[in-house]
Amino acid sequence: MSLAIDKTKSPRAHGVSFAEAMKVWARIAALSFGGPAGQIAVMHRILVEEKRWLGERRFLHALNYCMLLPGPEAQQLAIYIGWLMHGTAGGFLAGLLFVLPGFLAIMGLSILYALLGGVGIVSALFFGLKAAVLAIVLEAVVRVGRRALKNRVMVAVAAAAFIGIFVFHLPFPVIILAAAFLGFVGGRMGIAAFLAGGGHGPPGGPIVNDAETVLGEETPAHARPNLAWSLRIGGALLALWLGPVILLGFALGWDNVFAKIAVFFSQMAVVTFGGAYAVLAYVAQEAVETYGWLRPGEMLDGLGMAETTPGPLIMVTQFVGFIGAFRNAEGIPPLLAGVLGGVLTTWVTFTPCFLWIFLGAPFVEALRGAKALNAGLGAITAAVVGVILNLAIWFGLHVLFRQVRDVRAWGMSLDVPVLSSLDVASLALTLAAAVAVFRFKAGVIPVLLACSAAGVLLYLVGVHSPAEHLG
Repeated sequence: MSLAIDKTKSPRAHGVSFAEAMKVWARIAALSFGGPAGQIAVMHRILVEEKRWLGERRFLHALNYCMLLPGPEAQQLAIYIGWLMHGTAGGFLAGLLFVLPGFLAIMGLSILYALLGGVGIVSALFFGLKAAVLAIVLEAVVRVGRRALKNRVMVAVAAAAFIGIFVFHLPFPVIILAAAFLGFVGGRMGIAAFLAGGGHGPPGGPIVNDAETVLGEETPAHARPNLAWSLRIGGALLALWLGPVILLGFALGWDNVFAKIAVFFSQMAVVTFGGAYAVLAYVAQEAVETYGWLRPGEMLDGLGMAETTPGPLIMVTQFVGFIGAFRNAEGIPPLLAGVLGGVLTTWVTFTPCFLWIFLGAPFVEALRGAKALNAGLGAITAAVVGVILNLAIWFGLHVLFRQVRDVRAWGMSLDVPVLSSLDVASLALTLAAAVAVFRFKAGVIPVLLACSAAGVLLYLVGVHSPAEHLG
């Protein structure tokens, strides 16, 4: 048989029904805790090891492509594999189910937070949650750092990113683009330090070969490159993403809170390399300092919600949009405004994820040997370490101290704590959470629940009285 016939023959039917796929993706969505590493591990265990829908090589190839994209790589991996199994409908099914549980959970928690955030016991619960989240963010610095900082060049990139955002307040997108450019050029020049790679990966274990899976080694007919299809689906998704943004801007005015939310989170969707923790630094910088939608500690409250619910951690943006609209919308009830703000934020954050996958997935084979692109990703990951360190320090200052001053000198601006305002109870809880995370390797959920319970207990016995959130 000729090579040409082999390449064009129809692949065998995989036999997995759409209804069965829906059950599998719903199961994955319900178990998608623990950030991208945990979510990718869950997909690998269920889809590769248990169901054998695809093999190790195909799974990693899809993951590598998703790592090159802005946005939550775990959700995009789900879209990719769903599309590979059942075409466009399968991609939409997997992607929507992946975020639906988290969307519903955070919407409910945001409503409770808006209505009861000033109640003492609720404030106490979130007081404990902040301490746990600070320890978890510190652990993220160490975890990502171990993976990304493989040599002195990557350490220098991380240090430069930290100084740029912490001292000079450079915008997050500028730092990411600069790191990507540096890594790309370094990769093209063949500099070994930029070719070390990095990123999330599935856990070790027995290798599942593609030939032994339901998809086999052949490319499904719908997954073969088709420029006309890619342009049609890409154009439709682009209209679904940016259409509401343009309509809101012209209908309500670009200074309206809904237009600002739509524009800001659409911009964020293009530069969200490096995972949720890195993006939070950008969101915090803008949502707190530029737009005034949140107060500093409230970003930690939102992250605590995202940590304790299934789905991508980037779902924390839904909370930001909810509170921003809740406080600033005019002419409609605040609660309704909050719900609309949360829905709008989720829409403009996740719609681009489908665009990136459907537009590029059929051509992903062209990226298999693109060392320069992977070098750019490696430099971005290194820069993200510096950005997350900035986030940890920023959070720490506002969690551990009741007062923080802005000190400006020689063109620099630094947040400096008022030492006399140290919150001893918060420090004790943060240290306990750090010991649990670093020394005893405690899981995220137990640490969050324990610290929240401790915060409530301190409030009930009169040891600590947290400040109100929405008062």
